[in-house]
Amino acid sequence: MSKLSELKKELQSLSDKEQAKNLQRFFKTEKGDYGEGDIFLGIKVPIQRKVANKYIDLSLEDLQDLLNSKIHEHRFTALIILITQFLSDSLQKKKIFDFYLKNTKNINNWDLVDISAPKIVGKYLLDKDRKILYKLAKSKNLWEKRIAIISTFAFIKEKQFDDTLKISEILLNDNHDLIHKAVGWALREVGNKDRKVEEKFLKKHYIQMPRTMFRYAIEKFPEELRQRYLKK
Repeated sequence: MSKLSELKKELQSLSDKEQAKNLQRFFKTEKGDYGEGDIFLGIKVPIQRKVANKYIDLSLEDLQDLLNSKIHEHRFTALIILITQFLSDSLQKKKIFDFYLKNTKNINNWDLVDISAPKIVGKYLLDKDRKILYKLAKSKNLWEKRIAIISTFAFIKEKQFDDTLKISEILLNDNHDLIHKAVGWALREVGNKDRKVEEKFLKKHYIQMPRTMFRYAIEKFPEELRQRYLKK
């Protein structure tokens, strides 16, 4: 039996029907929802990480097979493995980065984006041209837009805020709640590093910002300041 088959068999053996039902509700898998058609085995994240650690040498071909799967845990486990390979092999980084971008259609739920985009796309672009993020931000695909803003968390850690702010401006008028939350979250992290930078952005844009985005952005402000913004 191949390692790929072993991994799939092991994940299947860990499935939990009740947990799967809960996850399918939580990740909005009904018709018309953002996660429509996503299938869950019902395996908790720490367990998936343990499984992934046994198969970190899977080939990109095998990881492609997992990413093509309709089973959420297959895609999640593939991304954990891909992150591990990216962080541990300096010679493979460009190849893995390109592979990731070719698979944005398969990185199609918020947890998949959030676990992987900063650690692969963001880290790769730390010292490189970032035009690809602006292309993703202007995509019609929800997950590519989320990848664009969430990738910038890697920059925020290094106190590089410009791309986060510019991409946030592009996404200000997006109509999806998952983008509102992601942008607000990113702005909050900018504020955690430098509140003056975030406040300058807010003073310019708070009137047009969706309320969910705005509330996330000011979530960590001192209560008095937060209330002052909310009353504006």
